[in-house]
Amino acid sequence: MILTGKTAAEKRAAFRSALSNGELLRFPGAFAPLVAMLVEQSGFDGVYVSGAGISAEAGLPDIGLTNQEEVVGRAHNIAKASDLPTIVDIDTGFGEPMNAARTIIRLEEMGLAGCHMEDQINPKRCGHLDNKALVETPEMCRKLRAAAEAKRDPNFILIARTDARAPEGLESAIERAKAYADSGADMIFPEALETEAEFEAFRSAIDLPLLANMTEFGKSPLLDTGQLAALGFNLVIYPMTTMRLALKAINDGLAILKEDGTQAALVEHMWTRSRLYEALGYAKYNQFDQDIYNFDLDR
Repeated sequence: MILTGKTAAEKRAAFRSALSNGELLRFPGAFAPLVAMLVEQSGFDGVYVSGAGISAEAGLPDIGLTNQEEVVGRAHNIAKASDLPTIVDIDTGFGEPMNAARTIIRLEEMGLAGCHMEDQINPKRCGHLDNKALVETPEMCRKLRAAAEAKRDPNFILIARTDARAPEGLESAIERAKAYADSGADMIFPEALETEAEFEAFRSAIDLPLLANMTEFGKSPLLDTGQLAALGFNLVIYPMTTMRLALKAINDGLAILKEDGTQAALVEHMWTRSRLYEALGYAKYNQFDQDIYNFDLDR
């Protein structure tokens, strides 16, 4: 009501349109609604909700322990906090093709602009770890067809992620991506590519929009936006950047608080109350309240 001005359908339409303009879209990860608001206020193109981030926030490793409603609910709270399109990681789709289809329906209902689903077996693991195991290509294609058919808004972006680069090699990853494109995916997400040349090979082989994952401490080089745009990629995500920055600050601050017995030395590193209120839009809430309660009960 106060937070945003665009409907979910408008966000999805804007996302679909932006993908067709040939420019690289930048989607930092947001692990909380306030972070999504900061992503928007900082001038980015969209918001990404990481499955690893949702798991970490719950105190869990990224091995498929979160369920459909946990992920959909958290993604909804983040998506509604800004006017930017928001996409979310749904791991392996939370089950078989029918479960994947239901997930798409729930995400549309909750205001998401898109999602990506991967071809690992469940339980899965972080895409930049070793010893990943994949489902057979026909099984993943069945899930994608079910998910694509479940869409009621054609502007919802279904992203197929393949983790095949490490266990099966680059050529297998490309062949899987082609099959996924034929099964209804709107975008391809090649996970854990290891060189700039491999990003280039994917662009040469695939006609659909491509997503690049620039996660820290992973197998992929941290290519900048100029490099990714030159390679022809359409979207870049920074899944855990904001969470890692926040956790480092929290961890360091707790150490100082414990050692000093006071937070006095930390205050200069904190947001002030006024800066927090500015980010949250307190003034808009005050105006909204005054506009409603502007009458005299005695009249």
